[in-house]
Amino acid sequence: MIRCLDDLYAAVREKEVKSIAVAVAEDEAIIKLVQQAVQKGIARFILTGDAKRITELLRQQGLEPSDFEIHDCASHKEAAEKAVSLVVQGKAHLVMKGELQTALFLKALLDKEKGLRGGNLISQITVTEKPEGDGLLMFTDCAMNITPTLEEKKQLIENAVGLAMSLGYQQPKVAVLCAVEVVNPTMPDTMDAAVLSKMAERGQIANALVDGPFALDNAISVAAAKQKKIGGPVAGQADIVLVPNLQVGNAIHKGLTYLSQRKVAAAVVGAKVPIVMTSRADTTDTKLYSIAIATYVS
Repeated sequence: MIRCLDDLYAAVREKEVKSIAVAVAEDEAIIKLVQQAVQKGIARFILTGDAKRITELLRQQGLEPSDFEIHDCASHKEAAEKAVSLVVQGKAHLVMKGELQTALFLKALLDKEKGLRGGNLISQITVTEKPEGDGLLMFTDCAMNITPTLEEKKQLIENAVGLAMSLGYQQPKVAVLCAVEVVNPTMPDTMDAAVLSKMAERGQIANALVDGPFALDNAISVAAAKQKKIGGPVAGQADIVLVPNLQVGNAIHKGLTYLSQRKVAAAVVGAKVPIVMTSRADTTDTKLYSIAIATYVS
């Protein structure tokens, strides 16, 4: 079991080093990240984009361009498609978003004929460390799905459970987050939480304990759950927190980073392979942890 984010580095180095195809790599921050990941021994990289500029940036960082496979592409669209095709052809294990618009990257990624679309909803999972006790704590979805339906929430849980199990968490505990911890018919998210709990109880969501609704405090704090007399195996002990919508998830992700200075990784799952897709505003550590988690579970 991966109990803290720093454990990922040693765990990744014990496995085969994976190749990551970077879509549009001609950016100083991207090349610096590539350099740090290579130095940590957590990945190899294939770079797509403006080959001349990529070569210049590699040399500026003291890297030898001949150590990298570089594909010259005339546009961001071509670079994104090339990076995805490298994975489709088995020449790379993973794909990573470089310096291009997210919509353009996702269009290449999700192309029905040439992309990496799987059978599941594509979703983002923010991974941090539990404030109480031992282990990782995941929040989903903090970046991609805006206002998920009940069925989409079920898929978000399944994606997060799959990631948790890949990290060694058997039957993870899932808390469905709302503003309150009681079912209130005037608050639709609490109704969804109750339905999802029942679905898991009846085996419609496998390999997880799902309960809710929970407010954030009694989802992750045993003391808060006891104070409000909320029982059950999930209360205060969640491994995964399903947020009701993107606004809540995005605020949690950025709050962890900027208010709490917590260690954070971002995983994008649901495609045929894990995807590395971080924000320019993310810290270097977040980007490296995100690379490590993607390579570990691929």
